[in-house]
Amino acid sequence: MSNQSPKSIPTDAATDRPAYSEESPSASVLELDDVTKRYGQENAVTDLSLTVHEGELLTLLGPSGCGKTTTLRLMAGLERPTEGVVSLDDEQVAGDGAAFVEPESRGVGVVFQDFALFPHLSVRENVAFGLTDLDEEETANRVDSLLELVDLDGMGERSPDDLSGGQQQRVALARSLAPEPAILLLDEPFSNLDVRLRIEMREEVRSILKEAGVTAVSVTHDQEEALSISDRVAVMNDGRIEQVGRPGDVFEDPESRFVASFLGQAGFLSAHVGGTGIETKIATFDHDLLRGATDQYVGATIDVLVRPDDLRATPANENHANGTITKRQYTGPSFVYHVTLNNGDEVRCMHNHAERFAVGEPVSVELVADHALAWYPTE
Repeated sequence: MSNQSPKSIPTDAATDRPAYSEESPSASVLELDDVTKRYGQENAVTDLSLTVHEGELLTLLGPSGCGKTTTLRLMAGLERPTEGVVSLDDEQVAGDGAAFVEPESRGVGVVFQDFALFPHLSVRENVAFGLTDLDEEETANRVDSLLELVDLDGMGERSPDDLSGGQQQRVALARSLAPEPAILLLDEPFSNLDVRLRIEMREEVRSILKEAGVTAVSVTHDQEEALSISDRVAVMNDGRIEQVGRPGDVFEDPESRFVASFLGQAGFLSAHVGGTGIETKIATFDHDLLRGATDQYVGATIDVLVRPDDLRATPANENHANGTITKRQYTGPSFVYHVTLNNGDEVRCMHNHAERFAVGEPVSVELVADHALAWYPTE
């Protein structure tokens, strides 16, 4: 979807741009400033502000209906904002009285969920489709470079129908990269692939984007995908961004109860912040258990975020048990046990697959986390 004059990408294109760094981010490529998109009386996106930096892979993550695809369409120019401004390379392309720049004039590439390849064209012809400003030799050289980049050299004369799902995705990626877009947008790019291929392809696509030095925004509801391939993750809920940051920071220090609950399997321990410790049903802990706790919270009732690897269960008789196994999930390498504590708190404990508990079995749950825990005021 780009009409920028393409240049040939060398196979070592990654050296042309510095790698994205959260500590010293490069210039912004795309900015959304207080963007709202309204359909009738309903807001799909509300007061959303976001900056995408050069060279980064940022993922919009959230449940179905949270507004992430609408946000991607606003970036691409496939939707017009009701309010707010969209800027690309420091130039307004939509909103606030600015002339609306059509998608084909923005220098934006899009990889759609279904790849949208042309079945009547060969792989080479698909990749070359948007290269209207190059002569025949330049186009051939450009296509050759891209097919090599996506590991499809030698397959240029094939039909897309003769390729696997992963190969089709690489063709779609090469076609979107061909006009050298200012930014590449990927709409649920792995959702049509089987689980094994999805894991393989997400790592491969990240590698291709980094090698090409491309700035990209991806959309997904798959938490593992977002956390594993992104430089930054923006977690969305109800048309707003709840938190944006490096994957590790967002997962380990979620700023809201929604983010905590959406990422991973979250449980919450009811707790009282006493003068000498954090009092919970399973034990009393030092104040340094809590991330960011200070004396001002003494006397407060809070909920402490615990994930399955933070807790451990051991068999106990009913007189010494503080919880009961209510469900177990077999994941292959491990079991995740759902435990209802005696005060009604619902938590999960992760154990090696060889450690087996029966549903209904009384257990004693202990905290084994060796890091500070996030917490939230009791609702």
